[in-house]
Amino acid sequence: MSDPTNSPAVQSMRDEQARQRAVASSGALDKGLEATFPASDPVSATTTSIPAGRAETADAGSSARAAELAEDRDYPRVDAALNSQSLVQLKVLDAAEEVRALRRDVARLKENFMEVAEGGVELLKAEARSVGRDVEDRIRERPLAAVGVAALLGYVWGLTR
Repeated sequence: MSDPTNSPAVQSMRDEQARQRAVASSGALDKGLEATFPASDPVSATTTSIPAGRAETADAGSSARAAELAEDRDYPRVDAALNSQSLVQLKVLDAAEEVRALRRDVARLKENFMEVAEGGVELLKAEARSVGRDVEDRIRERPLAAVGVAALLGYVWGLTR
């Protein structure tokens, strides 16, 4: 699983906090005072994360308005975080099945490798027997040439020692 401190939701929260710290400068209190003057409400320098605006109740139920609202989402990381949470839950459920499938695959690969290795050893043994028979046949066809080659090889090997 991935590190929960690097999830899209945590990243979105950190970005929002950084934005709020940047907005909360010395002039934010003055702007808050100007926005609430002459009301009797206390001065507020904070901003809400909920978008403000006019709600059109008659138009809110239409499918075109719903599609428009869906396109105007200001929080793509929150959507990604929610989607990732559902995917994580599905992945946790499927992880055990994936492990079992991987174990079956490894067992099949091990069996296939053993068959190939055994076949390769048998092939090498058969090839060695064939080469040995070929050498014996050539020695029987030309015994004097074989003795001469053996003597020459013995002489060269003796020189190198």
